[in-house]
Amino acid sequence: MLRRTGIIGTLIGLIALLLWAPAAVAAPAAPAASGCGVLASGGSAAAERAIAAACAQVDAGTWYTWGGGHGAQPGATYGQVDPTDPASEHDPERRGFDCSGLVRYAYAQAAGSDILNGVASQQYYTVRAAARFTAAEGTAPLLPGDLLAYGTRQDLHHIAIYLGAGKMVEAKQSGTRLMVSDVRLGGDYFGAVRVNTGAVTGHVFQTWGTGVWTKEAPSVRAGRVYAFSDSTTIRVECQKHAEVVTSDGYTNDAWAYLPDYKAWMTNIYIKGPAWLDGVPTCP
Repeated sequence: MLRRTGIIGTLIGLIALLLWAPAAVAAPAAPAASGCGVLASGGSAAAERAIAAACAQVDAGTWYTWGGGHGAQPGATYGQVDPTDPASEHDPERRGFDCSGLVRYAYAQAAGSDILNGVASQQYYTVRAAARFTAAEGTAPLLPGDLLAYGTRQDLHHIAIYLGAGKMVEAKQSGTRLMVSDVRLGGDYFGAVRVNTGAVTGHVFQTWGTGVWTKEAPSVRAGRVYAFSDSTTIRVECQKHAEVVTSDGYTNDAWAYLPDYKAWMTNIYIKGPAWLDGVPTCP
C-alpha cells in the first residue's frame, strides 16, 4: 500500500511539473521555398512581422510596378509607366509595389498603422529611426528588418528590407517580381536605418515648400545635404540664431538642427512660429 501510494505521488509530481513548465520559445518560421524569411536572430517582433508581410508578397509572385503601393492605404496598386524605363510599359496593367511601396506595406502590417508612408528618402530619414548605420559598416551591425538605402544624399532612389545572412527582400525593377537578393554593398549603397515602431520621440514638425535644401551649417552658402521635394515630417533637436535668410516673403535668422539628416534648415520652411515652441537652443 505504501509502495502504491509512492508511485501515485511520483506520477502526480511529474504531471504537475509538465503542466507548470514554461512553454518553449517558438523559433522564427523557416523561410519558404523562395528563401524569404527571417534569416538571423536579434530582430524585434515588429521587424519579423514586417519581413513576414513582405515575404508573403514574394511567395504570392507579386510584381514590381513603378509607383505601386502608394495609394490612399498601404497595399498593392496598379503602377505607372516610368518614362526613363521601357520595361515599365506593362506596369499600369499589374498590381504590385515599387521599393518604397513594399516597405510601406510591410511596416504598416507590422505596426498596425501607416508609419512609413513616403518614398525611399522619406523612409530612410524617418523620424522613427531607432539607429542608423553607414555604408562603411557593412552588414555587421544590421538586424533583420533594418532598411537598406541606395543612392546619394541628394537622391536616395531605392530601399529594401534586410533578412539577415547577407540577404534582403526587395521590389527591384520593372519586368520582375518581388524577390530575395544578395545585399549589394558596393556601388551606391548609402546606409541602413532601424525602424522604431513605437512612440516617436523628440520635437516633431512639418515642413512646407518644394525643393527646400538642408545645409551642412546654418548658412545659405553652406554645402547642400538633402532637398525636401515636398512637405515632410522632421525631427528637430535644437535651434539657434545664425545667418539671416529672406525667402518666399519671410525673413528669419533662426535655424533648426535636424539630427536625422545631420543638417541644418532655416525655420522659414518649418510650419510654426519663427522661433519654434519647446525646442531648446543649440549649444
